[in-house]
Amino acid sequence: MIYPNALKQGDTVMIIAPSGPPTIENVLKGMNVLQEMGLSVIIGKSVYEKYGFLAGSDQVRLDDIHEAFTNNEVKAIFCARGGYGSARLLPHIQYEVIRQNPKIFWGYSDITALHTAVSRYAKLITFHGPMIEELGKGIDSLSLSSFNQLFHPYSTILSASECIVPSSHSTVTGTLVGGNLAVLTSIIGSPYEIITNNTLLLLEDIGEEPYRIDRMLNQLLLSGKFNECRGIIFTSCHDCTPSKPSQSLQTILYEYFAPYHIPVLFDLPIGHISPNIGIPLGATATINTNNKTVSISSGIATPYSN
Repeated sequence: MIYPNALKQGDTVMIIAPSGPPTIENVLKGMNVLQEMGLSVIIGKSVYEKYGFLAGSDQVRLDDIHEAFTNNEVKAIFCARGGYGSARLLPHIQYEVIRQNPKIFWGYSDITALHTAVSRYAKLITFHGPMIEELGKGIDSLSLSSFNQLFHPYSTILSASECIVPSSHSTVTGTLVGGNLAVLTSIIGSPYEIITNNTLLLLEDIGEEPYRIDRMLNQLLLSGKFNECRGIIFTSCHDCTPSKPSQSLQTILYEYFAPYHIPVLFDLPIGHISPNIGIPLGATATINTNNKTVSISSGIATPYSN
């Protein structure tokens, strides 16, 4: 995997909107937060565009992605918001351009489609973390502090509330991959689907009742995505309370993963919750079932990483 370089004071970064249209007021407030970090900020055309439920046409959003990666002045790319639309761009992205111009790429939710495709075809470590629109609305101090890893590389250790499925080994190590469950299942069967061999698979979602989570997990199971996976990190499912009699989410996770004898951590501060800690996808991570933690190595280049 390719590790992007760290940011430094005075660097230029770019905000783009590859999915849904953001609220401009919140983006501008989020831009101010980035400027307070000592960064200069360029705002892409897509941020100001609106085409129905999309932040501009596919071409506008695609052009912003390519502009952000090819502009030598831009050292990091931050997504304005999620919503829907990034998967529409996957067949048209110039992945070799990204591979030749590696830099920090940050976002989550619908941006999962881009994380997955960029990892597969550009081999770039990317970052799953809060959107710029959320920065503008105001986020908690822990989530905000996770941006520090982009300036000063460090490992991250996060605690889960439960270890739903234990393992015969107290520690399991793999490449951290994943993101939003609904987005991951939506690209199964495509050339951009997630590769899970020798990985720790991170999953999160919002507003999905347990039976819908079950349906999506079943799709991943039928696609063979759990066969070579080393562990599961189901971080959060905000607003996923069932409206009718249902198994608990923990029961569903146990039923799916116990047959694979891989550890499953549940309830970590990642995703559509607060805190939402930024983490590097593509970095090496280790689950410790004894203390219910996951430790994630830095996703930023050091003299020994690339």
